[in-house]
Amino acid sequence: MKKIFLILILFSAIVTKAQQAENIIIITTDGFRWQEAFKGMDETLARDKKFNQNDSSYIYKKYWAENINERREKLMPFMWSVLAKKGQIYGNRTLGNKVNNANPYWFSYPGYNEIMTGYADTLINSNHYPANPNVTILEYLNKQPKIKGRVAAFGAWDAFDNILNEKRAGFPVISAFNKVGGKNPTEKQKLINAMLADSFKPFHEEECLDVFTHYGALEELKTNKPRVLYISYGETDEWAHAGFYRSYLDAAHQVDAWIREIWNFVQNDPQYKDKTALVFTTDHGRGDKVKAEWTSHGNKFEGSSEIWFAAMGPKIEAKGEIKTESQLYQNQFAQTIAKILGHTFEAEHPIAKEIIGVVQ
Repeated sequence: MKKIFLILILFSAIVTKAQQAENIIIITTDGFRWQEAFKGMDETLARDKKFNQNDSSYIYKKYWAENINERREKLMPFMWSVLAKKGQIYGNRTLGNKVNNANPYWFSYPGYNEIMTGYADTLINSNHYPANPNVTILEYLNKQPKIKGRVAAFGAWDAFDNILNEKRAGFPVISAFNKVGGKNPTEKQKLINAMLADSFKPFHEEECLDVFTHYGALEELKTNKPRVLYISYGETDEWAHAGFYRSYLDAAHQVDAWIREIWNFVQNDPQYKDKTALVFTTDHGRGDKVKAEWTSHGNKFEGSSEIWFAAMGPKIEAKGEIKTESQLYQNQFAQTIAKILGHTFEAEHPIAKEIIGVVQ
């Protein structure tokens, strides 16, 4: 009997260890609204000649369905066919499930600071704010003995050097037109660097096209095997500001496809398989009460604080779309990320509590 009891204890310990997330991939897509995430393409915007780039037939053919669930899955098939079934998704306000910025500004730097530090710092009130004085969850994790030196971040926007405070944080932040691969790039990284330098620059020198951020991050995942990887895509926000609704939808759809590619790699790699969590969210919402304000955000545009959050992986119960009435805030994400990895995020600044129920 004692032997059986001991075997059961050992088996329980093995199962518990296997269920613990050892790695995490955090992905954001800038300014992607909850309206499209949960309801798919907006028919009003798709019909509007000011926004549809004279191609409503393309938008309807690719993204339209009468049923809302079918429509949102056409736009974000991985999010709704995999992430929603194996994890949890928050933010469908039509069901009373609300997620908001806690910061009062509702634009990018304050939003990314809030995601990463767990603190809605009101002093951070500009996208041109200098190096972040607050400690991010990435910096905290990079100081943990088993993770140190195995954290990396890739962002399409050059502000991430300051948002993540690369000089102090001690891990690489590859933003905008930074080269990938360091001093000894692989052949693929050399090609990425060459193409990046020669690429079309619709957003000037401040932001590269998402394709370069994606493939740079994917190659990092394959070659250096980070324990913590952050990827920030930016085109959803850029095309929205331009009023290009077709391109905005295409950018979101492409991000969804890239997340599938990343997840497929993760689930076929011995280091990552069944030991890796995925977190997916956004920095801010956009206007919607006045339809023409979908191109804008900030505290002058109602709805810009309305966001969403999704997660799946070890110890994250498969609850699917959360349909209960509740109010969550962006400053809860950082501690939630820490808890997924079995840590408690601590810093000198305030840190909001984790989202209860994400981690078992």
